[in-house]
Amino acid sequence: MKEKSTEQTAVYDAKSLGTSRVFALGLQHMFAMFGATVVVPVITGLDVSTTLLFAGLGTLLFHFLSKGIVPAFLGSSFAFLAGYAAIAPNGEAELLPYACFGVACSAVLYIILAALFKAFGTSKVMKYFPPIVTGPIIIAIGLNLSTSAITNCATNWWIAILAIVVVIVCNIWGKGMIKIIPIMLGVVVSYVVAAIAGQVDFTPVKEAAWIGFPIAWNRTVFSLAGNADTSLLITAAITITPIALATMVEHIGDISAISSTVGRNFIKQPGLHRTLLGDGLATMVASLFGAPANTTYGENTGVLTLTRVYDPLVIRLAAIFAIVFSFCPKLSALISCMPAATMGGVSLVLYGMISAVGVRNVVENKVDFSKSRNTIIGALILVLSIGINYSAAGAISFPVGNITISLSGLAVGSLVGIILNAILPGKDYDYKEDNADPTGVNFEV
Repeated sequence: MKEKSTEQTAVYDAKSLGTSRVFALGLQHMFAMFGATVVVPVITGLDVSTTLLFAGLGTLLFHFLSKGIVPAFLGSSFAFLAGYAAIAPNGEAELLPYACFGVACSAVLYIILAALFKAFGTSKVMKYFPPIVTGPIIIAIGLNLSTSAITNCATNWWIAILAIVVVIVCNIWGKGMIKIIPIMLGVVVSYVVAAIAGQVDFTPVKEAAWIGFPIAWNRTVFSLAGNADTSLLITAAITITPIALATMVEHIGDISAISSTVGRNFIKQPGLHRTLLGDGLATMVASLFGAPANTTYGENTGVLTLTRVYDPLVIRLAAIFAIVFSFCPKLSALISCMPAATMGGVSLVLYGMISAVGVRNVVENKVDFSKSRNTIIGALILVLSIGINYSAAGAISFPVGNITISLSGLAVGSLVGIILNAILPGKDYDYKEDNADPTGVNFEV
């Protein structure tokens, strides 16, 4: 990637725009991530205020570890929805800390991969995570979630369809910021119509305080100390950790996209070892305190393209705004009152997009399915991941001493795919660090 000239870089320096414009740009980045970021806690049952707090803190931590030169915002990851659904299918408050523990364990993979990148280089490590493995895993993530989206839509199909139509129209025909925040607009329009139709109870909003602390101790992983179910802890860790294989590849795709947008190769400097470490630690801290996993956000990359202001200072300002908003329980209550049909409509698009991204990952990387090894790997990942999930038990359980461990279909499929790819002959995937594909994996709509 070519570096921009000094003259070009000066033009896009936020400091030269003045304080008022910088604040406006920071708010724009905050609203760009807002709609998608708050959708995850509403779907999973996690706290909205805690989510906003750790999206902001996670972004600042990421910037600190990546030398403050990568203009990326860290919001809620959609990929881990399958993990939360496996452990707490109905958002049960007593089970969510276990799911968060599993996400925290998955963050360890980020740290390990970051160390491997530092020690051996990107290309040597990436050959163990080719598209024939990550693509089918991503497809299975979306398909495993499809039932919950349909269930929510069924509460009021007209409201759900309205949300779907708004998201599609804004995403396909929208211009500027409208195209960048289709999820937020779909939620707002559908929510307002549902409220006018009398289908929303705003009592929790009236009762909520304007200012409050965004962390509830009983919703954190630390609340499990001394009374945790060991079997469930191990099951959560084994079930959710493999999802990181997909999100780490997403991270690499996002950093590539940001590099392409800005015109600087962030994969080489500050390096994937730094950006992965920042993303992983941000996810670990967030999950321990009851917030969703973090990921670099495509929406904010879109804002970079729109404004052509690439100064990371603007992103850090957006993070501060998110932290400030997290101290408003009334805002959290307003979001939590969202109708199930609205969430169902938005989720229907999101879950379908996750699977479509997996297909895209396979197609754009030209995976050769005329090779038996690739066909076998892809087939086993899909059948195991989806088949086990929709079986009567929903998982494969086996005792280890006094503990019973359950493996989800996604965990089994992922492990089988990775092992087969490593041992079967004919590996031909070559990751090029200097010409990284900026569109390979991106879960954002």
